[in-house]
Amino acid sequence: MRRFYRGRDLARVHSIAEMAELARRRLPHFAWEYLSGGAEDELTLQGNRRAFADCQLQARTLVPCHSPATTRTLFGRSYPLPLAIGPTGYNGMLHRDADIHLARAATTRGLPFCLSTVANAALEEIVDQVPGVDLWFQLYAMRDPQVQADLLRRAQAAGVGTLLLTSDAMVLGNREWDRRNFVRPRQLSLRNKLDVLRHPGWLRQVMWPTGLPAMNNLTPYLPAGEQTALGSMQFIGEQMDSLLDWEKLARIREQWPGRLLLKGVLHPADAQRAIDLGLDGIVISNHGGRQLDGALSTLDALQAIAPVARGRLTLLLDGGIRRGADIAKALALGADALLLGRASLYGVAVAGEAGASRVLDLLAEELHRTLNLMGCPGIDQLSSDWLAFATRPVTARVA
Repeated sequence: MRRFYRGRDLARVHSIAEMAELARRRLPHFAWEYLSGGAEDELTLQGNRRAFADCQLQARTLVPCHSPATTRTLFGRSYPLPLAIGPTGYNGMLHRDADIHLARAATTRGLPFCLSTVANAALEEIVDQVPGVDLWFQLYAMRDPQVQADLLRRAQAAGVGTLLLTSDAMVLGNREWDRRNFVRPRQLSLRNKLDVLRHPGWLRQVMWPTGLPAMNNLTPYLPAGEQTALGSMQFIGEQMDSLLDWEKLARIREQWPGRLLLKGVLHPADAQRAIDLGLDGIVISNHGGRQLDGALSTLDALQAIAPVARGRLTLLLDGGIRRGADIAKALALGADALLLGRASLYGVAVAGEAGASRVLDLLAEELHRTLNLMGCPGIDQLSSDWLAFATRPVTARVA
């Protein structure tokens, strides 16, 4: 293993991999596993990265290196990069007020921030503490229609214009590596409790003085005395609508006045149904390899979906993005923009807003450099003509 920088000068962190290593060292094992692990044999987790590795860039030469154009218009609004910070849950385990830090990092750089239903910060907190935030909201469909309607009402009141409905987590994936850290649900093993004590900085920063935070989007719906982390987890486990289908999505389309995107699409037929339903976009996603193991990588799914949906839906993609070159490859295959998940979480785990900002800056620098080295004047010129493909094996992680 290469020796990564250990100190606090984030300017000396030169890649997302280095940021991830710093996060691994800062976090207790159980929190690191929650952040970095996938389902079962983690084939999908690895496959997301393998797909980017198999996709190779065909550079043109003798092209002057002007500053490449990276501006992208989404839903009528211009952004300096084809990126947004995507929805991720329970970030307060990584850093106090992590959702606020992520929103500030995105807003400072003129990018959207998408808040999860199971975030620790509530919609209202984000708007109050991050002036000017371009706030999107990710919704898990709820069994209780009144709870769901109220979440939509609150999102609209908070100024959310873009809603992402997640469709691939109605049943929780089999995250074995995460489960091994617990002797029973939410009860750490003795080994992990001792490991937590070896991370006093994390204990001070995350746990003191009130313990793990609740999911504050959900606290209005929790019984008195149960507005805690444990109460939030139990509530969302009971409330997730496992019977979500296209008819229920159509009703949400009728209820929601803003833009509606379906997150969790991997098949061209589902992209076509989203078009037929009048959705504004889809997120090509396999939940970061945390749900169905063996699922298609998002980059491979994009290649199948783009011929059906490009120009008819806004195509967003997440999963495995670690380099500026990854961004260029996805755009060349038809994505309009990418959502960051683990990459921005590594940064916020290390240093809050400053860490997340460093991740965004690294990806921006790498994207500019990649386009220059490719001889590509800007992201609008990218197409599959700039790519070639190879095949590499995937291996499972062994206990």
